[in-house]
Amino acid sequence: MPDLPSRPDLDQLRRQAKDLLRAAQRDDADAVARLHAVSDRLILDSALLAVAREHGFASWAKLKTEVDRREILDARDVTRLNALLAEHPELAVEPMLHWCDHPQGATPLGYVAMLRYDTSRGSWRDVPGTGAIARKLLEAGAAPDGAPGDAETPLMTAASYGDAEVARVLVEAGADLAATASPDAGGVPGGTALRHAAVFGMADVVEVLLAAGATDLVQAAAAGNITALLSAETPQRERVAALRMAAEHGRLDVIDQLLGAETPVDGVDADGSTALHEAAYSGRADSVRHLLARGADPARRDTRFDGTPLDWCRHRRDETGPGQGHEEVEQILAPITPNEH
Repeated sequence: MPDLPSRPDLDQLRRQAKDLLRAAQRDDADAVARLHAVSDRLILDSALLAVAREHGFASWAKLKTEVDRREILDARDVTRLNALLAEHPELAVEPMLHWCDHPQGATPLGYVAMLRYDTSRGSWRDVPGTGAIARKLLEAGAAPDGAPGDAETPLMTAASYGDAEVARVLVEAGADLAATASPDAGGVPGGTALRHAAVFGMADVVEVLLAAGATDLVQAAAAGNITALLSAETPQRERVAALRMAAEHGRLDVIDQLLGAETPVDGVDADGSTALHEAAYSGRADSVRHLLARGADPARRDTRFDGTPLDWCRHRRDETGPGQGHEEVEQILAPITPNEH
């Protein structure tokens, strides 16, 4: 079943229906079979219905309405959105399905939160006006935290895509700042919205979330104070991620605090690496020594690139050049890394 393109053309789809009808009228067996799958009548309405059904829609009207909805959201046209929702209020929450660039579907609110990335061109763009559209969807019944069981909340999506407008509107609507993504989420598994914004470098959203009072163990580890956030109930994946962040920033007291809370020194983070990998990559000789003294394994390879901490150190040194601490880290790791001495 073909999905709709990211920039569909209804006139082109109508022409496809007309071509299908003409082929059926010429007794083309395939065209006749496609039309008879939806109707016994060889008329344009049947051809339009066949095209709609082949794209996953119950009727041509449903397909047209879905194309209109996406066009309105893409244009951030509040006036047209008001008119659409007045006639079809369910479209504020019904998932957007059968799109080639969103094969898993997307909620309207989640889709708006992703608009900064132009899927048809593969590039980032400014999209002023997304906040007003998000606010209208919320007023029409969209849930600020999405539906139970969703892999991530709309706020996490806005954080990942760097839409501070949408993030601000969601915060004002009461979105849960402490919610975490599911373990199998595609962005930052187990991460809060703040973590998503930090991981993807979306500084404007980080500012919005911090101003709203968001806290996150991993970000607190970078800042050097996790006392208020670390507890016996803190999941191991959170502690491992925090250990990695503490190593990156040279927070040696935090490293000890996390290890004291039974965080494995060679625990593997969501990206497949350990705190020692991150310390080496960041040129933090202090963290490298500290972790090694507490049992970190210099021979441990990450699960994505099959590299040792020394490999990560050298890779980053080649990217950034000398003077970033990697020479000292290399001197520490080279003698104790297998096959390097």
